[in-house]
Amino acid sequence: MDYYKDSLFLHEKLRGKIGTKVKMTIRTKDDLSLVYSPGVAEPCRKIAENKEDVYKYTMKGNMVAIVTDGTAVLGLGDIGPEAALPVMEGKAMLFKKFADIDAFPICLATKDVDEIVRTVRNISPVFGGINLEDISAPRSFEIEERLQDLGIPVFHDDQHGTAIVVLAALINSCIVTGRKLEDLFVVINGSGAAGVAIAKLLRCVGIKGEYCTPVKSIILCDSKGIISRQRTDLNSSKKGLLSFSNFDDIHGTLQDALVGADVFIGVSVGNLLTADDIRMMAKDAIVFGLANPTPEIMPEEAYKGGAAIIGTGRSDMPNQVNNVLGFPGIFRGALDARAKIISPKMKLAAAYAIADCVKNPSKENIIPSALNERVAYTVADAVREAALEEIANGSQ
Repeated sequence: MDYYKDSLFLHEKLRGKIGTKVKMTIRTKDDLSLVYSPGVAEPCRKIAENKEDVYKYTMKGNMVAIVTDGTAVLGLGDIGPEAALPVMEGKAMLFKKFADIDAFPICLATKDVDEIVRTVRNISPVFGGINLEDISAPRSFEIEERLQDLGIPVFHDDQHGTAIVVLAALINSCIVTGRKLEDLFVVINGSGAAGVAIAKLLRCVGIKGEYCTPVKSIILCDSKGIISRQRTDLNSSKKGLLSFSNFDDIHGTLQDALVGADVFIGVSVGNLLTADDIRMMAKDAIVFGLANPTPEIMPEEAYKGGAAIIGTGRSDMPNQVNNVLGFPGIFRGALDARAKIISPKMKLAAAYAIADCVKNPSKENIIPSALNERVAYTVADAVREAALEEIANGSQ
């Protein structure tokens, strides 16, 4: 199948992949009077008296906004809000398919952080949660951080969704290779939204110790090599990464970073590594080449170099690390708990729930299938329980 050609035909045929659906038929004047004037005035009055009743009488409690500015779409980069819309429609389909959540794309014609934050605040009365999507770093970090006081969950999936699913895959990879998370030396190539979030989650940055087991060490790399204290070209965001990474101040190329590493995680560009590079890593290395559509290293090449476990972002290869294993269930659990934020504890609960869906991990089965409909509800249960505990103890 030619996915590009056939997808183009499908999108033209459908004229978009989602639409609105009414929940009841309108056949009589009484029906019309109930859903619109005069009857609709009563739920309006109730909500005016108590804003929380909006969850009782409207779609808000099951509606998520998928917000983008089109600046970091797939591997295509800054292609604009109109070109981002097919991806956002697809995301909305996945919310509905896997967690029965209604979601709607909001593609904004601005790259200004203040304007994006202001717009999300202004539209938030309609939505029970906000999924930030395909917004370039470091603006995505600031946007998400500034919206955490909105009173509804705001979650940048490119950051945290990716990190959660990577952690789940790593948990099971450790089982298969006989390792422990706390002993891992991890190299991450890519210091954008996903790479930074993965590093923070694996190092438990901002997470209380009882909730997380931090990996031993992490080195982050960008297109110019290792992010180290010896570099003079780092912006403030990348300098901040050194507070929890590269404590030995290793300097040089990605290949220099890989010497002795247990794990490689690529969230960058394709065809970066060879079998010889993998041979420099520790025995039975774990290699996640997540660039799409071409991984940083193809599985057969990584296996040739001695890798024990390979993961990619592709559905036609074993161990697909796919965000769809995370975000539907995470939002389902958060919405059901009426959580105000998606906390670190909720993220960790999601990661371990995903990992637990694989009962007998093996080198080609460390992560559930992206089409496994059981995963979202397993994740939702774990996330809801974590959120309700935090709500009960007053931490959110």
